[in-house]
Amino acid sequence: MIVRHKAWRIGDDVDTDQLAPGAYMKFGLDEIARHCLEGVRPDFAAGVQPGDVLVAGRNFGIGSSREQAAAALVHLGLKAVIAPSYSGLYFRNAFNLGLLLLTCPRAGEIEDGEAVGIDLPGQRVLRADGSALDCEPLPDFLLDMVQAGGLLMQLKRRLADGSLPRHPLDAAPCPTP
Repeated sequence: MIVRHKAWRIGDDVDTDQLAPGAYMKFGLDEIARHCLEGVRPDFAAGVQPGDVLVAGRNFGIGSSREQAAAALVHLGLKAVIAPSYSGLYFRNAFNLGLLLLTCPRAGEIEDGEAVGIDLPGQRVLRADGSALDCEPLPDFLLDMVQAGGLLMQLKRRLADGSLPRHPLDAAPCPTP
């Protein structure tokens, strides 16, 4: 069964200052998130619901490396961002924080407010009209990171279940002379 998510559309070149405005960086994440995208989509932060998706244009997340730009979307409960391209720094920060980014060349076809499904195993977006938009494949380690809730949560789970050495020196025995 595919769960449907409301799509919020924005344009190209949305930078990290629009996601986490610099004027609010001295405050906590609650305040930063309340102002997320207010310059390009004033209704977003107050209207977005947990599980909704953001559909962006090219170059999403350009600008500074502030991780609050991804953290604000996670804090607001966003399920995923769907865009044709991302800033490399934003891409890494998002996955580290557990935010799913789908690189979809045809993301611009998704309408504002459309109910879309995410077929994660198939790595595609299912549109309301029944069509599917293919996304670039994501490696398993990034999907695992999102499912764990981010890199920190993934590492905590791996430490707890013993699949990650507690100390780098525990990973391999020391050679003896």
